[in-house]
Amino acid sequence: MRWVVFFDGDCAFCSRSIRLLAWLDRLDHIRLSPLQGPLAAEKGLGRFASEEDGSVVVLREADGRVFTHSSGVLEMSRALGFPWALFTIFAVVPKPLRDGAYRWNARNRYRWFGKADVCQLPTEDVVRRLI
Repeated sequence: MRWVVFFDGDCAFCSRSIRLLAWLDRLDHIRLSPLQGPLAAEKGLGRFASEEDGSVVVLREADGRVFTHSSGVLEMSRALGFPWALFTIFAVVPKPLRDGAYRWNARNRYRWFGKADVCQLPTEDVVRRLI
């Protein structure tokens, strides 16, 4: 099974997180695409890149389901397999609480980590997964 993780290409925190995700994806299940790119536009997902409520978006290719906000993070941990899939235990936390914490982080990400003013050269792991 494959997943496509759409991320905010303008966000420094998101870019670093994507590099970490590519490094952790030893099963090679995850592909990457910026929310500002043509694939996200084609799928109607570009709206999730807003500064106020930005979200990672995870598309599970097997069934076409889309996961956003905290559910996207949980689905990414599922895609990574063991031991990262153990984080799916947090699905027992009510979604409004999980999403509230996620949105708080999303609202503050530019202030804490900045905007990507220059494009950082991606690692080989990231380049291989970009679609």
